[in-house]
Amino acid sequence: NKEVNQVDLSAVSGDLGILADHVPTIEQLKPGVIDIMADSGAEKYFVSGGFAIMNPNSVLNINAIEAFKLEDIDAQAVASNLAESQRLASNAKDEITKEAAAIEVELYEALQSALSAKSK
Repeated sequence: NKEVNQVDLSAVSGDLGILADHVPTIEQLKPGVIDIMADSGAEKYFVSGGFAIMNPNSVLNINAIEAFKLEDIDAQAVASNLAESQRLASNAKDEITKEAAAIEVELYEALQSALSAKSK
């Protein structure tokens, strides 16, 4: 719990910038970056999914399946895991394996995109 100026996040409905007094909402998060901006500086986290709940009292709750500081993610591991997931998706013999690999591909592509944006 901390006071911040703005939170930017990626939701299924689109990218959002949330400030105090934002209209109450519940948004499903898609894999992407949550950018938290405060007077003390900014922090970026990668989330694989979850929900953001903006309450009427200007309190934002983020319920994420998993969240990692963007700076702690190894770009080489992401590239390697993406290549493996793509291989599994293209060689899948059944729909369940193919769908599971497609979810992994989506996640690693989002991670790779977030890391590319961070380095610019």
